[in-house]
Amino acid sequence: MTKQPQPTDPAGESSTLVAEPTAEQEAPAVLADSSAGRSPAQQAWTRLKRDRASMIALVVTVLFILAAVCSPLLSSVEGWGPIQPDLKAINPDTGNFPIGSFGGVSGHHWLGVEPGTGFDVFSRLIYGLRTSLIVAITAAVISTVIGVVVGLAAGYFGGKIDTALNWIMNVMLAFPQLLFIIAVTPVITNAFTTNAHGGTSETLQLSAIIAIIALFGWAYTARLVRGQVLSLREREFIDAARIMGAGWRHILFKQLLPNLWAPILISFALAVPINIATEAALSFLGVGVVPPNPDLGGMLNAATQYYLYDPTYLAVPGVALLVVVLAMNLLGDGVRDALDPRANRS
Repeated sequence: MTKQPQPTDPAGESSTLVAEPTAEQEAPAVLADSSAGRSPAQQAWTRLKRDRASMIALVVTVLFILAAVCSPLLSSVEGWGPIQPDLKAINPDTGNFPIGSFGGVSGHHWLGVEPGTGFDVFSRLIYGLRTSLIVAITAAVISTVIGVVVGLAAGYFGGKIDTALNWIMNVMLAFPQLLFIIAVTPVITNAFTTNAHGGTSETLQLSAIIAIIALFGWAYTARLVRGQVLSLREREFIDAARIMGAGWRHILFKQLLPNLWAPILISFALAVPINIATEAALSFLGVGVVPPNPDLGGMLNAATQYYLYDPTYLAVPGVALLVVVLAMNLLGDGVRDALDPRANRS
């Protein structure tokens, strides 16, 4: 049997014909190289940027936050404070309704004026956003910290500690939270937030609302962290840390906690819009921020008296609250999908 000769190149050496890889065959290698050397945070940011809805929600959220942070500057540019009435913009002959169309919208009042009082709607809106964001973000931070500590302790130590903490979590989750917050908030506000002059301090009042919302919001994070710790504490790297003599503090804060930042971040991102809606509901029902202090829920409550005659005043805070809560919820969902590589994406 004769051996077939191999093709030779011009130099006389034998060569083998190799098919060139197609574009489809090169694509996986290119994608692999593009993600090589990136941290998990960078990969998550890349996945988040591919989600158009999340990026739009991020832009809207940032704009609302900037408006709230810069509320004193924006208010001074317009020329009206949140509790500075413009009696010339309302007509006493028509029941103190705004003069002009669309709730008195003009170059002096960009979103009109409040019926009855003459307060500038734009100024009250941005100050109300600041109030809502301060309450929501601060309460989310406090509830997340409490939830992480309780979840770590329950999941790692187990036994009687886990049983006791798990029972407390079940009790907190079983409460009708909004109804209980509505019942408790006025009592705490009247008991602990009265200043020396017999009035109510805005700072103390906001602190009381933050404490109440955080008190009933930590159980969700604690339950999530506990479940993650129960699965992580049996991993090989935890056993290796124990064998090397690491104490429980090192294992909790150096080994377990760095592997929990993704679910913690997701829990925080989803808690903020819930807290915004809760704070607005409290003010709408009259047990939150006390008028004339600006607040979105308080503006909606005041607008219910005039919506048949001046729907603009109801639409402005209502649309703002809807957009900011929706944007933050979409952003939270996008963060969750970006941090979970196994999530299905189109």
